[in-house]
Amino acid sequence: MITVKGIVLREYAVGENGKFIDILTQENGVISLTVRGARKINGKSGSSTQLFAYSEFCYSENGDYRILNSSEPIRIFYKLRNSLTKISLASYFSEVVRFCAEPQPDNDILRLFLNTLHFLENDLRDEKMLKAIFELRLMSEIGFMPDVTICQKCGAFEPHELFFSIRESCFYCKDCFSENPDEWYRINISVLSAMRHILLTDFNRLYNFRTSENTMNTLSDVAEKYLLFRLERNFRTLSFYKSLK
Repeated sequence: MITVKGIVLREYAVGENGKFIDILTQENGVISLTVRGARKINGKSGSSTQLFAYSEFCYSENGDYRILNSSEPIRIFYKLRNSLTKISLASYFSEVVRFCAEPQPDNDILRLFLNTLHFLENDLRDEKMLKAIFELRLMSEIGFMPDVTICQKCGAFEPHELFFSIRESCFYCKDCFSENPDEWYRINISVLSAMRHILLTDFNRLYNFRTSENTMNTLSDVAEKYLLFRLERNFRTLSFYKSLK
């Protein structure tokens, strides 16, 4: 018998009363569990196996299958369901994590996901800010952290005007930048400072910064484009979320 803590990223029906759930765990990345009798009125799993439930799961392995034996809820994030935009944004986070979370016990993907849902559920930060934090920090956790320290050519640390390259994962100051077919963004030092905070700060301070609306709009656009470029795909849930906005 194996016991893990994890959050439900997806649930889908199988047979008459059962379902599969994908859960994100600290130890093993994303794993799938078979939940027997989950859709019965008196099913034992109940709230602990519903979407976005953070629970303790006890399961056994049978060949290639993992069969859930019992589960206990720790945090349900139920209030996300009160807002279509919140549940849609959370679903986007979930789809991205299912695509890229490999078994890497040393990373903080589970912590990032749980903390972001906490801030989202309780309106503690703006949705656009949480989305940018999640996208950039997740890229860092899976090995795609861009170099936001200095200009790649001259070493300038705080140029007033600069250009961030999506393809090269770095920035150039205005004096060193030469336009090319590469995807790039003209950004200012405020956007760069926000990116540095998200990528480099200690996790306990990750959500503790403020910036202007214009800066946040640019940051949000850059973070999204960077994630989509690095993962080399689009996400259906992102398209739906953006259609609501």
